[in-house]
Amino acid sequence: MSAADRTTVAVLDYGSGNVHSAVKALELAGAEVELTRDPDLVLAADGLLVPGVGAFDAVMSQLRAVRGDELIDRRLAGGRPVLGICVGQQVMFERGIERGESTEGLGQWPGTVRELNAPRLPHMGWNTIEAPEASVLFHGLGSERFYFVHSNAATEWSLEGRGGSTTPLVTWAMHGERFIAAVENGPLSATQFHPEKSGEAGIRLLRNWIGSL
Repeated sequence: MSAADRTTVAVLDYGSGNVHSAVKALELAGAEVELTRDPDLVLAADGLLVPGVGAFDAVMSQLRAVRGDELIDRRLAGGRPVLGICVGQQVMFERGIERGESTEGLGQWPGTVRELNAPRLPHMGWNTIEAPEASVLFHGLGSERFYFVHSNAATEWSLEGRGGSTTPLVTWAMHGERFIAAVENGPLSATQFHPEKSGEAGIRLLRNWIGSL
């Protein structure tokens, strides 16, 4: 398959770390990848990946500095797929609380991201997940382990499908308490873990996402 025939994915370059490993993983999964903050390229790509490493408030500040919040909104309003990773999943919720400070998120989903109630933090390493049978992201991957590095997460889900919309698919994991490991909600998907650090299972998950674009 030529580069011209491949699915295009923009990785939003807004200052978050770990972008180059995400680009490499997407390329291995078969996408034509552009690391960019150019609005035209972000909006035109078949898919947009929003990485996220570090603190919730810092990621939100960096996103807003390059108008990433507006670009994500515009893509989703037009039914254009977006995938968030790690803090890129967390900021999709209404609010994040870290070190006692509350920060407004992108508000795509209701709920608050907070520190996990666990005997050891950060949650770092490989963990299993509980994915719904209808999941596209985890098709053929239900028994695989994925790589997590985080202390905070969303632990409740309250959004249901409305009208003719499809009911969101929520994947769970356990570390001290049950938390949201991934969400598939129309054009917006996200994972709390790092597919790009999850070996062949992560590449297959990205390939599943790319195949759905």
